[in-house]
Amino acid sequence: MAVDVRWATTGDAAALTVMLCEMAVHYRQPPLDSARAMAAARKWLGEESTAYPHFALAFVDGEVAGLASVAIAHPGIDLERLMFLKDLFVREDVRNAGVGRALIGFLAGHCQRDGIGRIDFTTEDWNEGALRFYAGLGAERHGQKIFLRLSGEALEAAARP
Repeated sequence: MAVDVRWATTGDAAALTVMLCEMAVHYRQPPLDSARAMAAARKWLGEESTAYPHFALAFVDGEVAGLASVAIAHPGIDLERLMFLKDLFVREDVRNAGVGRALIGFLAGHCQRDGIGRIDFTTEDWNEGALRFYAGLGAERHGQKIFLRLSGEALEAAARP
């Protein structure tokens, strides 16, 4: 199966919408309203920097098959930037067919070309498929950091002077 991976552009809003809606279900969230997801996809893709786009999309036979959502952070180790992989998602009907590997390969190649020293990411502790996939790539588990989140009332309180 040939997998084509590229950075998403404004013309990919519909493909990104499909992935966002499927991700919500996979990650045990309420289903997304597709019109709302499309509006968000158009907004996000319209704001993308050409130097550092946030979404890579994988296509199989012209159909969207996978998504990687990333951010570039400064500084990393030895003043190299780092890529944070927020989400890697592959549609259920093409899992274990090389789509995830193609997305990671695309991101890793981008890092090597642009002097980005590493890719950091997280996954849910219940997502055994993702844990196996990342272990198969040679990813190391790091226990040095604890994942924390500010949201809801805590986020509102932190924003107050």
